[in-house]
Amino acid sequence: MKKIVINDNQRGLLFQSGRFVKPLGSGKYRVFGSREIEVLPLDAMLTSEKCPLDILLSNPAVAEQTTVVEVGDQQLGLHFTNGRFAGVLPSGKFAFWHTQTEHTVQLIDLSSPAVAKDVPDYVLEMLPASCCERITVEAYQKGRLYFDRKLERILDPGTYYFWKTHVPVSVELIDTRLTQLNITGQEILTSDKVNLRLNFVCTYRITDCVKVATEIDDYLEQLHVAAQLAMREFVGKQRLDELLENKEQLSRQVLSRLQEKAASLYVEITDGGVKDIILPGEVRDIMNTVLIAEKRAQANVITRREEVASTRSLLNTARLMEENQTLMRLKEMEYMERICENVGSIHLNGGGDLLAQLGALLQSG
Repeated sequence: MKKIVINDNQRGLLFQSGRFVKPLGSGKYRVFGSREIEVLPLDAMLTSEKCPLDILLSNPAVAEQTTVVEVGDQQLGLHFTNGRFAGVLPSGKFAFWHTQTEHTVQLIDLSSPAVAKDVPDYVLEMLPASCCERITVEAYQKGRLYFDRKLERILDPGTYYFWKTHVPVSVELIDTRLTQLNITGQEILTSDKVNLRLNFVCTYRITDCVKVATEIDDYLEQLHVAAQLAMREFVGKQRLDELLENKEQLSRQVLSRLQEKAASLYVEITDGGVKDIILPGEVRDIMNTVLIAEKRAQANVITRREEVASTRSLLNTARLMEENQTLMRLKEMEYMERICENVGSIHLNGGGDLLAQLGALLQSG
């Protein structure tokens, strides 16, 4: 004989010689011989190690105390206990004791990955990754949503959930901000056969997220080629000196050509220009030599101009002193003052005017 205790939060299943007899409520039981009692919790799914579920449910007492749910092959069950989310049920047949806990199951159709609006967001956040896929579209993005490689719709910024089914789901994120396109190292010959390398930069944004993917094959490459052709057309008609002088005109022409092409590529070109013009090493050396020679010539011209101006000023001063003896005397006194500042002592012999003697001394010197 064996004593079995069933608590208030439990149920017992009585078996006689391996066959299910009936359910047992809380209490103390004695079993002997071929009788067995399997004790199960009331707050868990009804499962038995000794008997299939269908045999248990065929008993009227068990059927009266349980809630039975069947989840189809193309379905998913969201299980709630007393209004709280408890877990996910795959396809199959399930039973729950409802004597102490209320069990409800929301059946989800998995024939499409789309999530119905009646599924709470907090439940979607709690689902395992094996059931649901989460996709986030940032504030500066839009998303192209594909079901089985077919465009479904455009996703605005936000968080989206999709059921994992036999239909594959993919999202292509599109940056809607202004984006910079760099076209670097374009080697082009000028009309005088100088091989240049040009770097061009422009800014653009996508205007139609659907058509840019469905009607255009690699819009960035087509923008790149359009800029190359526009640069070659302009540079090929210019000599090197003309090109260096008309750099802004080159930028305007290339930008204009790209803006004409932009509408057919479903993008908007907002700005652009030539960033660098890179000359061959030999040409750079020659231009540096020419520049140095030009600057030296300009410096020589300025020096000669200043010398002429200085000579003219001296000539004018000499004429004034020749015409005005008082001015001449003042100039002599000014020079004598400068000499005396740098000479310790001067000895003069004989009589006469001191200034006259100093003047004579200076003239003789």
